[in-house]
Amino acid sequence: MRHDVRVPLGDRAYTVRIAPGLLAQAGAEIAPLLKRPRVSVVTEETVAALHLPALQAGLRAAGIESEALILPPGEGTKGWPQLMRTVEWLLSQKVERSGLVIAFGGGVIGDLVGFAAAILRRGVRFVQVPTTLLAQVDSSVGGKTGINTSHGKNLVGAFHQPSLVLADIDVLGTLAPRDFLAGYGEVAKYGLLGDADFFEWLEANGPALAAGDTALRAEAIRHSVQMKADIVVRDETEQGDRALLNLGHTFGHALEAATGYSDRLLHGEGVAIGCALAFELSARLGLCSQEEPSRVRAHLTDMKMKRDLSDIPGDLPDAEALLALMGQDKKVVDGQLRFILARGIGEAFVTADVPVEAVRDVLRDAMRGTGRRG
Repeated sequence: MRHDVRVPLGDRAYTVRIAPGLLAQAGAEIAPLLKRPRVSVVTEETVAALHLPALQAGLRAAGIESEALILPPGEGTKGWPQLMRTVEWLLSQKVERSGLVIAFGGGVIGDLVGFAAAILRRGVRFVQVPTTLLAQVDSSVGGKTGINTSHGKNLVGAFHQPSLVLADIDVLGTLAPRDFLAGYGEVAKYGLLGDADFFEWLEANGPALAAGDTALRAEAIRHSVQMKADIVVRDETEQGDRALLNLGHTFGHALEAATGYSDRLLHGEGVAIGCALAFELSARLGLCSQEEPSRVRAHLTDMKMKRDLSDIPGDLPDAEALLALMGQDKKVVDGQLRFILARGIGEAFVTADVPVEAVRDVLRDAMRGTGRRG
């Protein structure tokens, strides 16, 4: 059960390999990329405790030496202090431009380490070994790297494509159910933005996939990665089509900021709630029928996922404050907030022509559903 998805970007093309048992085979997979048998691994504490020995054993099996830097877990790692620590450590490891760095973890580690690799010696090669569903289907593919600042998420970064992505499906078995489902928010997003048949497949197979069916997981990851690869090849630096991948993110990023990038709301949970809100906004603007947001919310319910503002613990700011947080998002162009809306499931499009009042109304009504003031 092995799937390869090629990301054909000329001399920066690479393969995303999706299969069980890839940690044990990591050395054989990575060896062809190396000029000398040595790599630097950057990971975080949770992943290191569970999987670092297996990865290093897989590297040793092919005669590859490795040193590892273990960072704290969590979104808070994705900032200036740990970026500086990572770059300084890589320099102390004497990583050369021909060397190789392995990003071993979820989206936080992938984004941070990819950015460190992008700026180290003006660009060294790196391999993504994503350990969460969210990272396997989304953040490890496409070359977006970066960190968060006090002004918002991912506002400092670079486009830097990996040399290889190894998505080991077995690793997903150690994820907490909540973390797996947060990643599933990004899987559902692919169907919602551009493939109604895939969303229908998810409606039929999602619960079994979440329960642990390996073949279904492999197919969901393959399909998601193929969709992302196709979009990235058309629009690598997000001038047009690639923005569709941000479906649900304008709302989601504002909610993440409002909850302090904490465990109150995981990124994929914010995306799932954001997708439901984006479809609600689309229906309010007459772009799609009310059945479409209802179907989105029904699927999230079937998957036992967060779907409403009321599912976020603790207090949220009012609608005006959330609008202000949206204004900090990268998707603001010439002062206009760009939204990804939909004419139906699988038919998303990018627009800046959204009345602020309509967004405010959707947020206020969502707040009323929580018993909170909007």
